[in-house]
Formats: sequence, structure tokens, C-alpha cells
Amino acid sequence: MDSALIIEKSIFIVVVFAVTMLMAMYSTWAERKVAAFLQDRVGPNRAGWGGLLQPLADGLKLFAKEEFEPNTPNKFLFFVGPGIAMATALITSAVIPWGDKLELFGRTIQLQATDIDVSILYVFGVVSVGVYGIMIGGWASNNKFSLMGAVRAASQMVSYEVAMGLSIIALLMMSGSLSLHDITVQQHGMNWNIWYQPVGFLIFLICAFAETNRTPFDLAECESELIGGYHTEYSSMKMGFYLFAEYANMFISSTLISVLYFGGYNYPGMDWVGTNWGTNAATLLGIGALFAKICFFIFFYMWVRWTIPRFRYDQLMNLGWKILIPLSIINIMITGVCILAFK
Repeated sequence: MDSALIIEKSIFIVVVFAVTMLMAMYSTWAERKVAAFLQDRVGPNRAGWGGLLQPLADGLKLFAKEEFEPNTPNKFLFFVGPGIAMATALITSAVIPWGDKLELFGRTIQLQATDIDVSILYVFGVVSVGVYGIMIGGWASNNKFSLMGAVRAASQMVSYEVAMGLSIIALLMMSGSLSLHDITVQQHGMNWNIWYQPVGFLIFLICAFAETNRTPFDLAECESELIGGYHTEYSSMKMGFYLFAEYANMFISSTLISVLYFGGYNYPGMDWVGTNWGTNAATLLGIGALFAKICFFIFFYMWVRWTIPRFRYDQLMNLGWKILIPLSIINIMITGVCILAFK
């Protein structure tokens, strides 16, 4: 492999990881600001202008807090759990196309860490591994509330991954590819998949809330029942890893929703910008368009959290198995009929 390509990809991976961490960090600030706005409060306003340094203050607080270890026979697994949760949250971004291409120093740089033919399968595989971080952490904590939260998280993710996978099948039948790059290219301009798969998008969105353990599906960590859920016994940066992993997953899931159903980096007039202003300008505007879509869905996550009450556990399971999965199968059948009819 070309050494320049290796350096180029290495720099790009570091940048993507840094952006993911930055978005996760400032999502904590945005969460408080959105909650304050919806509840007619001010929110963080002491650390920096408008509280913009609050995430840094929170990070320093987590670093400085005492490391607490419960009396557990599984100390190694107690340490491994947060690491798995954080690692899987970060490596999911490797196959996401963040933009079209940049032409710099006589080279054409693809804004994607790696373009594999089965990007969707890679994403689902990594997301499936992420649940082990929660399960291991909850079980190794030697705490009944942590264990109950871990069991809830595992059953919840298993239940909703089925419906999420089925919702994607209808999209793959239309696109004919498992590559996120190919799916994005097919949505050039305003030819977005949301126009063709509104039901699939709705199912995927609901399942994304469940996969990220966000309200109204935060049964794994609901404070009113389980104190803090699977991370009750965690402190310092191990606790920070779990919190950052949740917000990183929210960022990545918002990115996937934007890429799969809202055109990713595509926007109206992209060809005109490329012709008149150059390829780099069109690509930079595309990156801006993608992040505007991502920020909207992150805001939507937060809006739902502070608006809709938490589901009961039986309601959660009934929705996943009795409503979303049958609806996904019906959507696949309708999609197949439409493809045959308009072929």
C-alpha cells in the first residue's frame, strides 16, 4: 500500500475520532441547554460564555474523582466493561462517508476511513458487540441493580436489533448494495431514501432510540427503579467512558440516519456548486450539510427525552416484538411488490 495513503488514512481516522469525542462531549452541554429551554430554565452558564466550558469542567471532575472499586471477584471484567462500550462507540464511524472527496496537494482524498462492501453488516456487528460492555460491567459490579440494568439492556438490544435489521432490508432491496458509500451516492441531490421508505425510517428511528438506551427506552439505567442502572458502581473516568459512549452512540446513530435516509452529504444544487465553485467547495458544503442533519437528529433525541415519559418494560417488549417486527416484515413485502411492479 502507498505510504502516503497510509499517512492520509491515519490522519483522517484521528480526526474522525477527535470529532466524535468532541461531539459526544458537547452533546452533554447541549442536553442541559435543551432541557433548560424546554423547562424555562437557564442551564449551564458559569464555566465559560454560555457554559461552553462546562464539558471540560465535567471532564476534569471525572478525572479528579476517587476511583471506587466494589467488592467484586471480577475486577478485570469490571475494568473491561467501560473500555468495550467506548471502543465500539468509536470504531463504528470507520465506514461512514463524511463527504465526497477533496483534492489537496495533487491527491484525491476520499472522506471515508474505509469503504468495504458490507458496511451495513460491519455497523450491525460492532453495535451488537457494544452490548457486551454494558452486560459485563453490570454483571461484574456485584450489585443487583447493576445486574438488572445489564439484563434489561441486553434483552432490549436483542429485541430491537431484529426490527432494525428488518427495516434496513427494505432499503437494501432498493439500493442493491450493502456499502454506505454506494447508498449515499444513489441519493444524489434530493433523491433521498426517506421519500421511498418512510415506514422503514420510522422503524429505524424508534429502534435507534432503544439501541442507544435513550428515553423513552432508558430502562437499563432508569434512576427511579435501578438507582443508576448498569453503571451504579462506577466512578471517575470509568463512569465517564459509559457516559461518553452513550453520547458517542447517539452521534453515530444520528449520522447513520442521515446517511441512510437523508442523503448523507448530498444537498440540492451540489452539482452547480461543484461546477462553479470547485470540487472542494462542494465537498465542504456537503460536510456542513451532513453535520446540520446530524445536529438536528441529536436535538430530536434530546427533545424526545425531555418530552415523552419512560415506557414500562412490558410496553417496551410488546412494541418491539408485536408491532415493529411485523410492521418491518410487511414493509419488506410491500417494497418487494413495488420493485417488481415498477421494474
